[in-house]
Amino acid sequence: MDQERDKTLKRLARIEGQVRGVVAMIESDRYCIDVLNQLSAIQSALAKVEDAVLKDHAASCVERAIASGDPKDQRVKFNELVDLISKIKK
Repeated sequence: MDQERDKTLKRLARIEGQVRGVVAMIESDRYCIDVLNQLSAIQSALAKVEDAVLKDHAASCVERAIASGDPKDQRVKFNELVDLISKIKK
């Protein structure tokens, strides 16, 4: 899990750099299509981070709830996932 966490943190640091780059592009009046291409790359990178965090959640938090045998905790974790997926679809 620590390796995945490190990968996610590195990916977020790259995204942070990309966002700073877009700020600089806009400040220097760069061509709109170039800015839009960078924004698209940022969205793609964020989607990969989202996938990694979701997989980690399923492999840790949800798995613990299932193993606990606690129906209330299981229901809470399941409902969290359903709510999240509902938000993503919008």
